[in-house]
Amino acid sequence: MNRPNVFSAHHLTILGLMIAVTQTSRLFFSFIPNVQPVTVILILLTITFGTVDALIVGIGSVFLSNITLGMGPWTFAQIISFSVIILFTKIFSLCISKVKKPVFFWILFTGMAGILYGIVISIVQAPIYGMTVPSLLGYWLAGVWFDVYHAIGNVVFFLLLYPTLVPLLNKVNQQIKKSQ
Repeated sequence: MNRPNVFSAHHLTILGLMIAVTQTSRLFFSFIPNVQPVTVILILLTITFGTVDALIVGIGSVFLSNITLGMGPWTFAQIISFSVIILFTKIFSLCISKVKKPVFFWILFTGMAGILYGIVISIVQAPIYGMTVPSLLGYWLAGVWFDVYHAIGNVVFFLLLYPTLVPLLNKVNQQIKKSQ
């Protein structure tokens, strides 16, 4: 009889630590609008740990950081936006899996993920705030600069984190697999 796939204590501890790192990084950079390493960390987690683990960390970090920064209808929108980015990351990683040096493509993707985040969060919030399509377009256009900040921040954080975090996450992921 096959045992169902369960998380080991080691695996859960790592996910808890990643939630704490992601939440702390969000709080640390909260003074800069839309410039935090959260999106990049979730992208790197998706690449190394997989979709499920990245979704757990993404949802957990949104809840944890919004306990400090404030809960509201945007919490749901943030969860949806990060989930969409994680799913697109998985699809994109499959599309470029044969590329020998994918870093350039990941840089472009992380930048576009900042724009995508803003689009998705605006679309999710539109019915909450009773927006029509024209008002949604105006709402998104009014905040597009914040999405550009997010995109630029993502590229900078990717360039800083990719070389060190990916090998570290791959090593930790191997340890998790051995502990199961």
